[in-house]
Amino acid sequence: MSFHDQQQAVEIADRVERFVRDVVIPYERDNRRDHHDCPTDALVLELRERAREAGVLTPHILADGSHLSQQGTALVLAKTGLSPLGPLACNTCAPDEGNMYLLGKVGSPFIKARFLEPLVQGTARSAFFMTEPAEDGGAGSDPSMMQTTCRRDGDHWLINGRKAFITGAEGAQIGIVMAKAEEGACMFLVALPDPGIRIERIPRTIDSSMPGGHAIVALDNLRVPAEQMLGEAGEGFRYAQIRLAPARLSHCMRWYGACLRANEIATDYANKRMAFGKLLIDHEGTGFSLAENLIDLKQVELLINWCASVLDTGAAGGTESSMAKVAVSETLMRVADRCVQVMGGSGLTEDSIVEQVFREIRAFRIYDGPTEVHKWSLAKTIKREWARARQ
Repeated sequence: MSFHDQQQAVEIADRVERFVRDVVIPYERDNRRDHHDCPTDALVLELRERAREAGVLTPHILADGSHLSQQGTALVLAKTGLSPLGPLACNTCAPDEGNMYLLGKVGSPFIKARFLEPLVQGTARSAFFMTEPAEDGGAGSDPSMMQTTCRRDGDHWLINGRKAFITGAEGAQIGIVMAKAEEGACMFLVALPDPGIRIERIPRTIDSSMPGGHAIVALDNLRVPAEQMLGEAGEGFRYAQIRLAPARLSHCMRWYGACLRANEIATDYANKRMAFGKLLIDHEGTGFSLAENLIDLKQVELLINWCASVLDTGAAGGTESSMAKVAVSETLMRVADRCVQVMGGSGLTEDSIVEQVFREIRAFRIYDGPTEVHKWSLAKTIKREWARARQ
């Protein structure tokens, strides 16, 4: 990242941090939540209007339509993550941020005008329909198991199947649907709601930061105009890889910011709370825990920046993003757990955002591929590189 680019990203990140700390954090006690305790669209739209007024809406995409480098994006997204509501307010949340990145890379002029522009403007939410129910034998961490089908029907495509854990499907205005045709995997842009997409149920999950929850969805003769196919038929898995590596890293960026905040809160608590005649920070068990957090958070920051620098070269970064996803999610889990432990009973209540951060980080270890799947993939890479070196 050049000095000018870094300076620009730092300036944007500073504005975002001030906005999140001064404007967004007070909204954490806002009771506009659905029955799963997820923020309602009314709350999100109000926050986005505040972000628009402050000039920090979709801050990683510049006025001329260009995108900050991944290293610059890391600085900005970490600041949005200082509150679980920050990514929603600033329009850097999943799945929208990853979907914007994908459409910007692959979308036709028509798709960019109709579907990308509302996402960038923060006037629409999106959902990415890839994962399928386990009971159907469908795609999860292994997308090659996809059961959802699509077939050409004149100037349209017909799509049938079921999808699972579709984040934000309820209330989304834009969907990216993956299905398999004779040519291979395909992606389609769909305006929502659509009668061909029916939400069966929204299971209650451990996390509660994303509007709409994680729905189980049925696709019944979903009819999509051919011009709304993303790219070419059969190229869906390749497009998914364009999206997934940066999206994995974006998760790392946002939750790194959340754990920075949790550690701030735990540190403040330990420096104020008395127990057994002295401050908690002066008890070795507590002080060492916070010292370990400091070390872990610095390692996470460096690992994110390393992976971002690889992506900035134009490399696909699949191996690097898998390494980052595993290390960051597991390390931040330890950080969040220590924060809860330092705060004792106070860390278990909704009175502090630490409790929610702990829950969200636990879910993050599953998002975009569980730790074990990434390790398995890395092991295959190790074997392949070993064999190649001996040829």
